[in-house]
Amino acid sequence: MKLTMQLKQRSYDIILKAGCLKNLHQFTNTANRKVFVLTDSGVPAQYAQTVADQCPDARVYTIPQGEGSKSLKVYGEVLQAMLDFDMTRADLLVSVGGGVVGDLGGFCAASYMRGIDFVNCPTTVLSQVDSSIGGKTAIDLGETKNIVGAFWQPKVVLVDFDTLTTLPERQVANGLAEALKTGLIGDPKLFSLFECEDPRQNLEEIIYRSLKFKKKIVEQDEREGGMRKCLNFGHTIGHGIEAVKGIRGRRTTGLYHGECVALGMLPMIEDNALTKRVRAIYRTLGLPVRTGVSKEKVLHYMLHDKKAGNGTITVIKCPGLGCWRAETLPLTELPSLLGME
Repeated sequence: MKLTMQLKQRSYDIILKAGCLKNLHQFTNTANRKVFVLTDSGVPAQYAQTVADQCPDARVYTIPQGEGSKSLKVYGEVLQAMLDFDMTRADLLVSVGGGVVGDLGGFCAASYMRGIDFVNCPTTVLSQVDSSIGGKTAIDLGETKNIVGAFWQPKVVLVDFDTLTTLPERQVANGLAEALKTGLIGDPKLFSLFECEDPRQNLEEIIYRSLKFKKKIVEQDEREGGMRKCLNFGHTIGHGIEAVKGIRGRRTTGLYHGECVALGMLPMIEDNALTKRVRAIYRTLGLPVRTGVSKEKVLHYMLHDKKAGNGTITVIKCPGLGCWRAETLPLTELPSLLGME
C-alpha cells in the first residue's frame, strides 16, 4: 500500500508494507552520503541495523527509551554526534522507533545546518497511525510537551507492519487510541473497525485509514492554521493528564500518551450514546475509562498548554460520530470540562 502526501515540492510517499524496512535504499538515496540512524534503547536493535546495513557509510546512535529523551540535553547530544560524524548538508538522518525518536530526529534534521534530509521509520502503532507524517517535530521543555520544534517534512515514511510484532499488547492499545480519535472526528468506517470482538485483527486497515485521513488534513493545512487543529481532539486534557501521570523521565509507572488522550476525549464527546460506545471500545482494548488524577494538577498544566493564550483556550469537541468543531473557551471554563474522577 502507498499514500502520497501532496505538498508541492515537499511531497513524499508513505509506504505501508510488511518488511519494507529492508527496502529503504529503494526509496531514498543511501549510496553517496552519510546516514545517521537514530533509535532508542526500547526498539529492537535489528531494526536500526537493517537500515544501516543498506548504507555504505552509516552510524547508529541509540538514545534512552522514553519521553525524557525529548529534551534539550539529548537534542544537543544528538547534534554533537552528527557533527562528530562529519555530516554535511547533503547527508541523511533516519529515525527508527516510536514517536519520541521521530519527533527528536525530525527536529535534529530540521535544525542541523538549517535542514538536512529526514526519513521516518515508525515502529509503534502510535507513531504509525499519527506522528510519523505531517512534519511536526519537537522536543519538550521541562513538563511542557512539544513546545520547541519546527515543521520539517520527511523525504519518505516507511510503515513496516512487521515491526509491530514485538510490541506488548498495552502498547498496541496505546496507539489504537489515536486511531480511534481519527475515526471519531472524521471517519465512521474507521470507527466501525473498532466495534468488533478484536480490533487488532483490523490493524493494517486501521493504520492505513488513519494515515489517509491525516494526510488529507495536512495537505489542506500544513502548519495548523485552521482545520489541522481537529487532530488535537482529546489532547488538551490528555496532555494535562500526561504531565501529571504520564510515563516520562524518571516516572516509570503511570499512563502512556494514547491512554491519556483516550481519557481526554471522553469529556469532549457531546453525544451520550456515542460516549457509551467509546467506553465499550476502551474496555475491549484495555484502555482506561477513568483516572484518579487530581483535577487541580491537570488544570495547572492545561493553563500552560501552547493552545492557551489571551485568557482563552481552543478545544476540539465531537458533537457526533464523524464530525468535530473547534470551540474557544475562557480559561475560567476549564474546570467544568474536567469530567475526571
